[in-house]
Amino acid sequence: MKKKQTVDHMVKWLRNYCETTGMSGFVVGVSGGIDSALTSTLCAMTEKPTLLVEMPIHQAESHVTRAQQHMNFLEERFEHVRCARVELTPTFDTLVQTLPDSDNAALYHLSLANSRARLRMTTLYYFAGIHRYLVAGTGNKVEDFGIGFFTKYGDGGVDLSPIADLTKTEVYSLAESLGVHEDILKAAPTDGLFGDDRSDEDQIGASYPELEWAMNYSGKGEKLSKREREVLAIYQKLNKQNQHKMQPIPVCSIPEDLRS
Repeated sequence: MKKKQTVDHMVKWLRNYCETTGMSGFVVGVSGGIDSALTSTLCAMTEKPTLLVEMPIHQAESHVTRAQQHMNFLEERFEHVRCARVELTPTFDTLVQTLPDSDNAALYHLSLANSRARLRMTTLYYFAGIHRYLVAGTGNKVEDFGIGFFTKYGDGGVDLSPIADLTKTEVYSLAESLGVHEDILKAAPTDGLFGDDRSDEDQIGASYPELEWAMNYSGKGEKLSKREREVLAIYQKLNKQNQHKMQPIPVCSIPEDLRS
């Protein structure tokens, strides 16, 4: 990958989109992970006003530290970058107390995990609304178009997706070239939605390099190892079951003869 030219292309794309839409800048949720670190850096490089928002909900201290470290890095480097912290833990706890319980523990905890992402989306759009900013998404290619590893109307609820054509490997490569802190580069990828230390790989059952391989697998019948068959099955299962996230919302078209 031609790193400098790729970064320049992405920054120009962001700047042009902002100007074309008549908006004033960008707002990015910063989690302490690699995807939000790269996205926020690219937005800051546009020289448009950029607001970085940390939104902890029972967050692990390591996530908080990395997020604050990255926000401080960009705020010191770019005069048009501002940072905000919104402690959403009390709001989330109130929501949990208000909602009915469920007999299905797995679905209950998954639904609450997705609720965290949706609270954060609501918060980002509050800031976007009062500043006339665009909400910049932080999903990469594998997550957004491979296995649908995001929350619908949570971290999937954005105005534009600057890194959604980059694999996770490419995200790491560009982030490193832009000086993203080593702690973020070394941290295991995690969505941080369950309040524990489970990584993305723990949840998915495969690493991002493995998923990238599966996403590009041609299916031409070459002999696969046992692990490759496992990874391919994981990828195909998630790709199929999460199509409802990755496809446009279906619209029921009314036949013309029913209108007459």
